[in-house]
Amino acid sequence: MSHLRLLFPELGSPSSNYLHTPLLTDTYELTMMYAYWKRGMHEKKSAFEAFFRKCPFKGEYAVFAGLDTVLQFLNAFRFSESDIEYLRKIMPLAEDAFFDYLAQIDASCLKVTAMKEGTLCYPQEPLIRIEGPLAVAQVVETPILTIIGYATLVCTNARRMRQAAGPDKTLMEFGLRRAQGPDGGMSASIYAIMGGFDTTSNTLAGKEFDIPVSGTHAHSFVMSFKNLDEVASLKIQSKDGSKTVDFFPLVMEKREMLKKHGIQQDNANESELAAFISYASSFPNSFCALVDTYDTLRSGLVNFLSVAFALKSLGWEYGSIRLDSGDLAYLSRTARETFAQLAKELEDPSIEQIRIVASNDLNEDTIISLNSQGHEIDVFGIGTNLTTCQKQPSLGDVYKLVEISDEPRMKLSNDIGKTTIPSKKIIYRLYSETGTPILDLMVRDLDGHPDQVVPKVGQRILCRHPFEETKRCFVVPHRVEQLNSVVWEGKSLLHERRQASEIKGFVEEQCKIARPDTLRTLNPTPYKVSLDDNLYQFMHQLYQDNLPIAEFK
Repeated sequence: MSHLRLLFPELGSPSSNYLHTPLLTDTYELTMMYAYWKRGMHEKKSAFEAFFRKCPFKGEYAVFAGLDTVLQFLNAFRFSESDIEYLRKIMPLAEDAFFDYLAQIDASCLKVTAMKEGTLCYPQEPLIRIEGPLAVAQVVETPILTIIGYATLVCTNARRMRQAAGPDKTLMEFGLRRAQGPDGGMSASIYAIMGGFDTTSNTLAGKEFDIPVSGTHAHSFVMSFKNLDEVASLKIQSKDGSKTVDFFPLVMEKREMLKKHGIQQDNANESELAAFISYASSFPNSFCALVDTYDTLRSGLVNFLSVAFALKSLGWEYGSIRLDSGDLAYLSRTARETFAQLAKELEDPSIEQIRIVASNDLNEDTIISLNSQGHEIDVFGIGTNLTTCQKQPSLGDVYKLVEISDEPRMKLSNDIGKTTIPSKKIIYRLYSETGTPILDLMVRDLDGHPDQVVPKVGQRILCRHPFEETKRCFVVPHRVEQLNSVVWEGKSLLHERRQASEIKGFVEEQCKIARPDTLRTLNPTPYKVSLDDNLYQFMHQLYQDNLPIAEFK
């Protein structure tokens, strides 16, 4: 079942995750909720925005993800009887009427404005805006942050690994066993695909999210065989189904043939060969041999070749090898040289194209290093460092009040980076004549008021840095794109639902037209996020109005 089908009752259950309850929140959200209710403030109209202050992984962009999961959470939002019973225990002084209030609320009172999932995004930009009664809009803060924070982090990590590997390599997500629990593993699988990966090893994610799965075998499979006697009677069918043959003698025949072409088998481990024969007979259409259990070049590679040539003689493909330890650049080059030698001697160019898979705690930096060394790897299997986000384990996203009762609110701070930009905002991406994004411009969202600023193509627009007065520029855009829009209101879905593969394509399209210097790994150029002059002047006046004035005597 697609993850998109789980969003709304008419398409399936309201939520596919038992954790999607109102109690998936910090306790202080609930205590604030009670305090709002106690003071009669709980129904006040409010607007909160979620954003991050600094791009992850020392980069200058992120890929927004998690929107559909947020909507799934909101669709399921309802305090159950057991939830309320538990809250009575931890909030013993709260009035009974408060719990009666909790029992009747849901998220149908909320309005959600957001970027499209998969949008390249930058610091200070509101990824999601929640509008509605103060108490309800407040209590959903923590779940929204935990959903979009991890999703955006994994999706961005995956995109950076895709960029490091290049567009022609296959990327397989192997991270379930190292993820932060089952929920983290499931989330990582879908967001890795959105970010640019091709397959996952997570079978449940394949089923639930309708994404491609892949897998080979482990060292334990190779080690479980003792000798060739265990596979002496195995049968295998030709690809066209015309015949069934004894596989073992065919492999031994190819082994002798390879010796004549310089592929020596004297040091090859026969129990490993038995394992490869067994696996190939079970999966002749997707044979991938893990070749480093005993010795990659002296044993694993030569044993693979014997089995691969036997498969080929029956109409199947040669299969592929997987390297999981050692000097991956050297081993992949040596394996490719061996394939090339046989391709030339046997006049079969397809031998040289046998795919080489690499794993072994790979990350973005490892891939970049392999590129600089020169390697012959076709497929990267990445697990731990993708799902755990080794370089940066948290996005650091925040959720701030920007309006209450239609009055803008602003958080001041001695640390200017923690000062918030007041008011609801619309984000526009301004493009150059060549189709490259120049900058993102934020303007006040005045809900259709005649004074609403809407940047137009060909218009000369003053764009200002939010906090530094001298940083400003004029932009005359050749294209203007609004990045955020209303996606959900009153439990009605107002945006187009997309499969993970579609979001992956959307991310790739944006990266193709983005300035390369903003995407590069080393010393990327910061992308400009600006305010129009109206919002800039409004923000700084509000700042002055609210900043205490020091007095010295």
